[in-house]
Amino acid sequence: MRNTELLVPASSLEVLKTAVIYGADAVYIGGEAFGLRAKAKNFSLEDMKKGIEFAHERGVKVYVTANILAHNYDLEGAQKYFCELKDIGPDALIISDPGMFSLAKKECPNIDIHISTQANNTNYLTYDFWYKQGAKRVVSARELSLKELKEIREHIPDDMEIESFIHGAMCISYSGRCLLSNYFTGRDANQGACTHPCRWKYAVVEESRPGEYFPVYENERGTFIFNSKDLCMIEYIPELIDAGIDSLKIEGRMKTALYVATVARTYRKALDDYKKGEDIYRANMDWYRQEISKCTYRQFTTGFYFGKPNEETQIYDTNTYMSDSVYYGTVSDIDENGNAVIEQKNKFCVGDTIEIMKPNGDNIAVKVEEMYNGNGETVENCPHPGQEIHLKLSVTPEVYDILRSTL
Repeated sequence: MRNTELLVPASSLEVLKTAVIYGADAVYIGGEAFGLRAKAKNFSLEDMKKGIEFAHERGVKVYVTANILAHNYDLEGAQKYFCELKDIGPDALIISDPGMFSLAKKECPNIDIHISTQANNTNYLTYDFWYKQGAKRVVSARELSLKELKEIREHIPDDMEIESFIHGAMCISYSGRCLLSNYFTGRDANQGACTHPCRWKYAVVEESRPGEYFPVYENERGTFIFNSKDLCMIEYIPELIDAGIDSLKIEGRMKTALYVATVARTYRKALDDYKKGEDIYRANMDWYRQEISKCTYRQFTTGFYFGKPNEETQIYDTNTYMSDSVYYGTVSDIDENGNAVIEQKNKFCVGDTIEIMKPNGDNIAVKVEEMYNGNGETVENCPHPGQEIHLKLSVTPEVYDILRSTL
């Protein structure tokens, strides 16, 4: 068995800390430029430095995305950026563009380079090419099956690492190389500014009848013709490991701390259980399924791993997320009165029963006994997201515990 890594996304310093505490072996983040999530909060250089220090103190690696498809006007800034990253010291840079690769290799010779899925990595000769250029790892295209990944592992050097997405949103376009957003809105997905037109509702207009919109139907189920279900491979950990994948990657650099904690904790437990014994992993499958549904998702699919997807992997009648839980906040401190301090995310009230989600896998139902605002004033509820709230609960939580609903 290879030393399989659990790789988790983070949109901010707060979420990075959550990913680390809840089970990530490595975290991938983006700076304020040159990554493919321009709408994410992203990291300033100062926060990036703090995040890397926090992770490294706990034995967790940090990878930084710089995976845009660069234009000429990007290159000067990218070179400066790589010089700054060299001093901060991430464990790897995630690159898709050969020009960006050459810049990163020149400016950061002691930092590993991983080749992004955006580079369309679909065969073992591509892996071998990047290995010879000095890349440590290649992220597989989402369009590969487990059979193809196993064949790649058999044809590449043993120290060449394979990283593959195992959970999260699926892009409608090949390995994320999409032009729809740029065409419709002028916002380039390959520069990090995707508007996600694959989730929009479409209609047909006949050329000679402008303004007359006819709905698009597929088997009478609706009009969201590009809207894919989300990837989930929690039931197939043995198959992923058998294929020789080194890093199991969670998608979601724009997700909440609750999403990151829930997915990281669930896959962490599944991996650890499988390493103890497949019988233990199988016995806990219902818990994995139950937990993974407590964060936002669009129903689940196994993507391309077991062959080409069919119409059952799409959602034609809606583009909305499902969720079996609501995020209330992460405990940042315990005050002098023994109350939990959170930055509140969603409304709840005194008297409610909520749940403490702990990094070790425990879920503890507790009652909200008292609530105070940041000025120490008693309040009955917290309707305004972003408020500092102090909570007396029937069981005192610990720092980094997450509070959520018990739906």
